[in-house]
Amino acid sequence: MQTDIQPVEAGRAASARGTVWFVGAGPGDPELITVKGRALVERAGAILFAGSLVSEAAMRWAPAGCTVADSKDMTLEQMSTWLIEQAARCDTVVRLQTGDPGLYGALIELVQPLDAAGVPVQVVPGVSSAMASAAAAVESLTLPEVTQTVIFTRMEGRTPMPQGESLQALAAHHSTLCIFLSITLMGQVTAALTAAGWSPDAPIVVVHKASWPGEEKIVRGTISTIQALCREARLVSQSMIIASPTLGSRQWTTLAKSKLYDASFTHRFRRASVPASNLTLESP
Repeated sequence: MQTDIQPVEAGRAASARGTVWFVGAGPGDPELITVKGRALVERAGAILFAGSLVSEAAMRWAPAGCTVADSKDMTLEQMSTWLIEQAARCDTVVRLQTGDPGLYGALIELVQPLDAAGVPVQVVPGVSSAMASAAAAVESLTLPEVTQTVIFTRMEGRTPMPQGESLQALAAHHSTLCIFLSITLMGQVTAALTAAGWSPDAPIVVVHKASWPGEEKIVRGTISTIQALCREARLVSQSMIIASPTLGSRQWTTLAKSKLYDASFTHRFRRASVPASNLTLESP
């Protein structure tokens, strides 16, 4: 198995800078890190991991002598300083972030000081908790003729939402919503969905610590019941809220099938073998 990580050149000049790699550690299960991400951890001279969100089990692949630090009690400035200092002495420095580095993280805020210091930066994507939550619940975020759109968003908290991005405005599309960082605002979530025209009986699934071995919880309900169910389950952090017209489709009696795999559909790898079908979508 190979990755495109280049080998370290022998005799690197003392003044040269190592590369800081922002690696998505995935949603929780250490084995959901990518092959490339794991390879970087295995060769890292220094690792800064988000201990409040990233399982420390991911450190099991770090080599002997690797400098490991937990960022949960650091300020942004302290994190940047640490990465710059480690890049001055190590060829490979890893910033291990939860999920994907580009989603609800401080990627650009950390990259800018590194750019100013002349430190090379690379990013390795990771599995988002949105994907892991859908997988845990065995749900599809899209379905033909139901929705082909997935919106990643959050409720407004200490971080304000830009104009036009309120949950009510986004929910008006009636597509799939993956709502991050909002479990403590479930009452506001359901109120926004209701105001956008969603039925009180519309299904909601909440996944706490998706993929975390022994800690994952899945709570299913409707707009009218989910807040009480989450309170009963004591979910107060690290929970993904999914609202979607696709939820529960595993039990639907009829689905509109994907045209790509339909025997009546011609594409460059296969010619149609039967007349076009006219399947319609029905829920129970």
